[in-house]
Amino acid sequence: MKLCFFGTAITGGYKKVINGSQLRDAYISGANHILAHRQEVDALNVFPVPDGDTGTNMSMTISAAVAELKLMENPTVAAVAKTAASALLRGARGNSGVILSLLFRGFSKGLAGKKEADGADFAQALTMGVEAAYKAVMKPTEGTILTVSRMAAERARAVAKTNSDPIAVWEEIVRESASSLEQTPEMLPTLKKAGVVDAGGKGLLIIFEGMLSVLRDGVMIEDVQQTSGENAPDDFQDAIAQYDADITFSYCTEFIVQKKEADADSLKLRAYLESIGDSVVVVDDEEIIKCHVHTNNPGKALEEAIGYGKLCKMKIENMEEQFAARKSQAAKENPKEDPMAYAPVDAQIPYGIVAVAAGEGIQGLFRDLGVSQMVSGGQTMNPSTEDILKAIHATPAQNVFVLPNNKNIIMAAEQTIKLADRKVSVLPSRTVPQGIAAMLAFDPDADLEQNQINMSNALETVSTGSVTFAARDSDYDGHEIHEGELLALENGKLSFTGTDLAHTCSKLVKQMLSRDSSFVTVYYGEDVTVDMAAQAEEAIRQRLPEDVELTVLNGGQPVYYFIISVE
Repeated sequence: MKLCFFGTAITGGYKKVINGSQLRDAYISGANHILAHRQEVDALNVFPVPDGDTGTNMSMTISAAVAELKLMENPTVAAVAKTAASALLRGARGNSGVILSLLFRGFSKGLAGKKEADGADFAQALTMGVEAAYKAVMKPTEGTILTVSRMAAERARAVAKTNSDPIAVWEEIVRESASSLEQTPEMLPTLKKAGVVDAGGKGLLIIFEGMLSVLRDGVMIEDVQQTSGENAPDDFQDAIAQYDADITFSYCTEFIVQKKEADADSLKLRAYLESIGDSVVVVDDEEIIKCHVHTNNPGKALEEAIGYGKLCKMKIENMEEQFAARKSQAAKENPKEDPMAYAPVDAQIPYGIVAVAAGEGIQGLFRDLGVSQMVSGGQTMNPSTEDILKAIHATPAQNVFVLPNNKNIIMAAEQTIKLADRKVSVLPSRTVPQGIAAMLAFDPDADLEQNQINMSNALETVSTGSVTFAARDSDYDGHEIHEGELLALENGKLSFTGTDLAHTCSKLVKQMLSRDSSFVTVYYGEDVTVDMAAQAEEAIRQRLPEDVELTVLNGGQPVYYFIISVE
């Protein structure tokens, strides 16, 4: 689709600006562009472990906004930016996705209240996004997506001082992003040695290029999902959709409130909705309140909500009709009950725990230890903020602990703290063994603060090892690695390579032992047979001191042949 450039006449000339429809299409184009190139970005992962998911995470994060953006007709740039920021926040996956969502959330703040935007507006908005992203990262590392965004914002501000043409500014944003991306190997030795640029920075450049295609040329990048038949899910609907044969309230009512004031009391609105219905879900950020309620008086819900701001995306459906259709379909398909249907907070349940993990054996162990809800995910499968939020809202406890069990999921989990309608504590578990150690330290009779301390301390008592395979040839950290070779990792760092699975596993266990080690637990993955696991167990026992207890369990996890816990 070709677009016409938009401008506004001003005294002494013609001020070039971008309108809301152009910005909307630019966002969609950027999402389509990263979707088409996600595998290219994934392949830039420095470490040869099969976990290069940066492109996929960034693509899924920004694509979360596409469905809502497509529904907007003649919007302002402020409305477009706000809608996208809210969707990205909930759809954020992995660290790269969270950082991307923070960039666009800051971008939304910079465009707040604007009908159109010029180059100076874009420069300021991007600067606010960069500031938000840097603040969110405890120890910002230069040579990453942060550097690329920061240098692009600096260049945009410099250009906008003398030329406020939005296309000229966005061209410089793209040009500087590309230039700074090429410099990332000089900032991070691991990138230079691997001969690649930063994956997150590359993903951001691709998004910016997709946006420029609309802003400058009026051409939207093609949506590759249209040819593959994929559809974007309605995450909020998934989180709250409930059907019951005994329907008390007839109308499922959903809407979004664009806040008049950032500190609008969403809890007060929630309390009102609960007084006129049930199945209430209210999630908010600084800019919107997203609501769902089953009620017999949808008009009252909307009338009350309008006092908090402007209403949009309103949807009212007759649940009795929906239930009849669903019951008919269920009779044919016999679907399982949704284990993550929304559950109101129960004052009688002080604690609940949500854990992220992959593999039936490992998930079963977490459940046995008392985890309330499992979120499927881990290496190569980073769940979104919305996925984790859905599990939190399915846990009826007043206080919910979240165990990410992967370093690339922690930031996405932390975003749920301000979105959830109950108290959330994210414990920084970086591995499955750390998550299990935290569960063993949980005391249902202790107070919240003591549990936070005990569970966090328990994370530090576990050493984690893993055995996987090299996804490609690489020269990493002094190791010449060949595709298909076994990789032995100790606490996330490459220790050595091997070719024999049992020998590699037993050698890694021996290397991880210390004088204080008492327990070794080995979880074997979905690609390891019972016989292969038995061979590894025998090899490990031959190397273990007699006073160290060994347990071998079927974890069923993907990617890793073995996950090892040493305590």
